[in-house]
Amino acid sequence: MPELLTNGRVLITGGAGFIGSNFIPYFLEKNPNVKVVNLDKITYAGNLNNLDEINTHSNYTFIKGDICDYPLINKLFEDFNINGVINFAAESHVDNSIDSPSPFIKTNIEGTFNLLEVARKHWKEKEYRFHHISTDEVYGSLPKEGYFTEHSNYQPNSPYSASKASSDFLVRSYHHTYGMNVVTSNCSNNYGPKQHDEKLIPTIIRSAIQGMSIPIYGNGKNIRDWLFVKDHCIGIDKIYMQGVPGETYLLGGNNEYDNLTIATKLCEILDSKIPNVKGSYLNQIEFVQDRLGHDFRYAIDSSKISNQLGWKAFENFESGLEKTVDWYLNKYQS
Repeated sequence: MPELLTNGRVLITGGAGFIGSNFIPYFLEKNPNVKVVNLDKITYAGNLNNLDEINTHSNYTFIKGDICDYPLINKLFEDFNINGVINFAAESHVDNSIDSPSPFIKTNIEGTFNLLEVARKHWKEKEYRFHHISTDEVYGSLPKEGYFTEHSNYQPNSPYSASKASSDFLVRSYHHTYGMNVVTSNCSNNYGPKQHDEKLIPTIIRSAIQGMSIPIYGNGKNIRDWLFVKDHCIGIDKIYMQGVPGETYLLGGNNEYDNLTIATKLCEILDSKIPNVKGSYLNQIEFVQDRLGHDFRYAIDSSKISNQLGWKAFENFESGLEKTVDWYLNKYQS
């Protein structure tokens, strides 16, 4: 593991979002000599309260700003002598991308381009590392059998996934054209503490305890692979520190469930923790009009990162859901 990485000055973008705000505390604890600059625009999906635990950390600095602001990024590289980037920053809600694609094109494509360009102009050392965080949605939809691998064809089906696919290709091009030390990781659906309220699991929990209908798209049979966010953070650290330049790594939780099953599991957990006097929370499930272009199934083969870097998902799905429910109950009931 190069000393430059373990003692680096890392720009983490989008660090106040769901995955970023889980990753930064883990990253600082795991790598005590690394200095982190967190650049986040603080849109609706970002929350600085999720980083209260490290606000006074001597190796942590927060900067409010946009990855689309090229002069700002350039200044951060100069002021902090940045020699590593981990790019979480992205517009990520699929429904929002269907309603209004423009912010997704700007942030996910232009913003990633700005980061790459500034890094290219400032970095002379080949060991300086750029880690791009992406999604399994770039690969499109799977039938009932098979898995996404690092060799799967890109077939994005929403403006969100198309914008992420475009940014993946930009990152790849900077390795092959300029020799930049890049790595890319594509993950399955994350769950756990600190996720924004708009996402499926927080929506189910919030709707249930507030006595509202629990909305499930279509017939609820769309399948996702679920990865506990702490396991994802462990994998990101391994890829950033040990990944082979130019390579892509897929991370999945090996927890395939359809949306209706997820809602059922969460309602049963809630029934046991805060019984509803009106009966089971299952009675609040309501099927709503399906999302446009809703992909049927995502599932990931994580054997590459497992075999090469020794990573695997540790969290049991049932215990992960329990931890997630407890965190949101504390949030919504406090």
